[in-house]
Amino acid sequence: MWNIRVPGIGENFYDFALWFLVYSVMGWVVETIYISYCNKKFTNRGFIHGPICPIYGFGGIFVHTALKSFSGHYVTIFILGSCLATCVEFMTAKIMIKVFGCLWWDYSNKPFNYKGILCLESCIAWGLYSVADAAFIKNVVFMGIMRIPFKIGKAIVLCAFIYYTIDFIVSVYMSAKGKVESEDNNILQFKA
Repeated sequence: MWNIRVPGIGENFYDFALWFLVYSVMGWVVETIYISYCNKKFTNRGFIHGPICPIYGFGGIFVHTALKSFSGHYVTIFILGSCLATCVEFMTAKIMIKVFGCLWWDYSNKPFNYKGILCLESCIAWGLYSVADAAFIKNVVFMGIMRIPFKIGKAIVLCAFIYYTIDFIVSVYMSAKGKVESEDNNILQFKA
């Protein structure tokens, strides 16, 4: 199982799983720091309760994989990274609206926003993240993953995914029951 290649990604499942976890946690850290700074108090971000934002894991892997043939062409990576990550954000928003009737972010107060779902500031940030990833982040992440002993890495992946699955189920259940909590009151509601 661990050595099976993930279709379209070119990495084995073990590396893919660790890569997903690292990008998801890094995304949570960056977003939590930014939102906490804006709110002037600690604000836990993300749909689930734990320190992970899966959209950053999936988005980071998708954008990195799609753009790896443009290595070194940072203007192209910025433009395409902005577009691709914004598409991921838009699709995630559409799914969340359909499933939950709300989003866990609201860009309504940002200039150049689209229905509070997308905004120019985030689009630019995605491009900058894409360039930073191509320039150095992916290398640091990959080197870090390579240093983790295989048995420890498997244990990390298994424990993290068990925790994530339980946390996700609880979060979906609470959302379905209308017990959605947002520490920054930054949930954009949509009428069914």
